[in-house]
Amino acid sequence: MRFFHISDLHFGKLLYGYDLTEEHRNFIEQLGDYCDKYNPDAVLIAGDVYDRSVPSADAMTLLDELLNKLSGRKVFIISGNHDNAKRLSFGKDFLKKHDIYISTVPQTGENEKIEKVTFADEYGNVNIYMLPFLKPALFKNSMPEEAAAGEDAIIKKLVENTDIDKNERNIILAHQFFVSGHKEPELCESEQTPAIVGGLDAVDVSAFDDFEYAALGHIHGGQFVGSEKNRYSGTPIKFSVSERNHNKNIVMVDMEEKNKEIEITKLPLTQIRDVKKLTGYFDDIIASADEELKNDYVSITLRDEEIIPDVKKKLGAYFDYILEVVVDNSETRKIMLEDVGELKEMSPYDAFDTFFEQLTDRKMNDAESELFREILSEVGEE
Repeated sequence: MRFFHISDLHFGKLLYGYDLTEEHRNFIEQLGDYCDKYNPDAVLIAGDVYDRSVPSADAMTLLDELLNKLSGRKVFIISGNHDNAKRLSFGKDFLKKHDIYISTVPQTGENEKIEKVTFADEYGNVNIYMLPFLKPALFKNSMPEEAAAGEDAIIKKLVENTDIDKNERNIILAHQFFVSGHKEPELCESEQTPAIVGGLDAVDVSAFDDFEYAALGHIHGGQFVGSEKNRYSGTPIKFSVSERNHNKNIVMVDMEEKNKEIEITKLPLTQIRDVKKLTGYFDDIIASADEELKNDYVSITLRDEEIIPDVKKKLGAYFDYILEVVVDNSETRKIMLEDVGELKEMSPYDAFDTFFEQLTDRKMNDAESELFREILSEVGEE
């Protein structure tokens, strides 16, 4: 059996305001090309299909294009923390007739089990277990003790309740924050994980010891947890400056008979525009501009001591896709050091308002103030 493992597609995501639809279509085309070349039996999508709980029309169109590209193959999809379970599961019974299996709500009740789909190849049965993203509140009535203890206890109980035939090959899809003992996966700024690191939301991946492969979603950097068979595929696109050094891949897994070691191959994904971080003085940065950088997404940190008027507009003559322009000099560092205690006591809006005034020597105007409030509102909704 051969399958592809992908996750965290985040259809509809913006990168500092830039629409990534073109980048997503580029990924879908590459996925289709790899399917034609390697002919996988199944494609596993481990959550966060959409970037928002209410996906845009363009985001829904991308999912339609993806499923059309995978037509004729078995597709298994679970929901992630960004997905709305009801919206993602729309049409699931119809799609099931076409070998597209969607699981968005963990089964609850007296004997909660993990949903399973079985199919066969020349070596026998392959069982695909689908465990969508979960929160303890969902189990507060059926599993009160486990719900109080957190996700780790809940998932261990679900695995314990599930009749896993250890004589057959078993694969699980899951979308949570998994650790191996005390070792946590590497994170980046585009992930909604800071509040859960080291907390109740961390799940020990040893819960999946009886599975031949755990197709994990949630962490944006491709990596394994504990062993190669427990793997985050990572995102197909670079969604933040902190992902600029990531190598994005589709994970291809070849599995033969039971107890034979699986083979993992990374299929590289090319980006239409790379993400770069440039740091230095204004004159040096514009001197480094070339055609490749002009087409890339760039984050620019300026070291100049003097304030350069209309700096983003001036840089825009050399770079077409500027994500941000940050000033890091002796004055801004002094401001941060002097005011860090005070800023901790401020609301996010007041903290930014103070920083903006000290950096630019003026208050935000009404348009800037309203824009920042809208940004804070969007962040709060997410």
